[in-house]
Amino acid sequence: MARFQTLGDIDVGGRRVLLRADLNVPLKNGVVTDATRIERLAPTIEALIEKGAKVIVMSHFGRPQGRPDPAYSLRPLVAPLSKAIGGRGVAFAADCIGEEAKRVVTALRPGQVALLENLRFHKGEEENSPVFARALAELGDVYVDDAFSAAHRAHASIAALAAALETPARPVLALVGGAKVSTKLDLLRFIIGKVDFLAIGGAMANTLLSAEGTEVGRSLCERDMADNARRLLDLARERNCRVILPEDAIVAAALAPGSASRTVPIDAVPADMMILDIGPRAVARVATALEEARTLVWNGPLGAFETPPFDRGTVAVARKVAELTGADKLLSVAGGGDTVAALAAAGLTERLSYVSTAGGAFLEWLEGRELPGVAALATAAQTASTGEVA
Repeated sequence: MARFQTLGDIDVGGRRVLLRADLNVPLKNGVVTDATRIERLAPTIEALIEKGAKVIVMSHFGRPQGRPDPAYSLRPLVAPLSKAIGGRGVAFAADCIGEEAKRVVTALRPGQVALLENLRFHKGEEENSPVFARALAELGDVYVDDAFSAAHRAHASIAALAAALETPARPVLALVGGAKVSTKLDLLRFIIGKVDFLAIGGAMANTLLSAEGTEVGRSLCERDMADNARRLLDLARERNCRVILPEDAIVAAALAPGSASRTVPIDAVPADMMILDIGPRAVARVATALEEARTLVWNGPLGAFETPPFDRGTVAVARKVAELTGADKLLSVAGGGDTVAALAAAGLTERLSYVSTAGGAFLEWLEGRELPGVAALATAAQTASTGEVA
């Protein structure tokens, strides 16, 4: 794998740094409702500020169809971005290229920050236009990519991590949850050949259990995926990948806060009940696997974590991951929107080795696909190391 240049490889003092971020955060009535992505960007901005850079943040937001649309303006993000970097002022440019952007960037002094308007207000962004890329490049001296969550997009601001699965410390445990096997078939097929243990939770586990003849009551289950599920389990056996499925479960008649629930063995789920979380024996088994593992890749919650008390299994496992990570016994990499939300709700995001706010990009990376944004950085790193001129 190519070595990427990092902030430690270049002197950014007094230079204009174009920082590609992913600030595609949820907004309601003009107010950010989840600032996780902004907060995760802050350390990069602060590191650049400390080095005396003029920081120019650029991002996409929503799908404005290549034209200005006030509903998709990044202006409401100025205040939360300022808060995330300790209250420092953030200038705002009402366009991301052209005279307005140049005016704001020219006014920056070392250690100051500007936020450009939505990149997708220009068709050239999603068209990966070299002309648009050159217009952006005119604003900066150095390009820094902190938008892995958008690295699967071949867009102008990106294309014009792969450590945990490249050379991992073994054993490697993959923890995969979520609702549907059908949406993660490629991930499961690829990862089975890369890891030593595969623990599956969430409604995905119901489909695999059902395929092996276990009755799962009224639980969410893709019964039409039974053949695919059996083939996955056969593949795991062929590749010597040990699959861990729940031994017990938390069941209830309805998915609602405070619903009456109970723990049952996995082969004794009542016909009128739904599996909504993994049980204590399942948690203990995953914890044992975590004790054995040296590397963890995690995507997807293990139960209906948004609705207490069905968050307990995911939280218990997350606490174990945090404990082992803090003791330097485990390299833990987690990602995906629901995973991030579950870790944030448990207050454990900062206690893992790395938590990616990426959704689709994290999944595609886990599936072994080449991401245009990462490929572009690899090419640039190779060019820099050989002295070639692009």
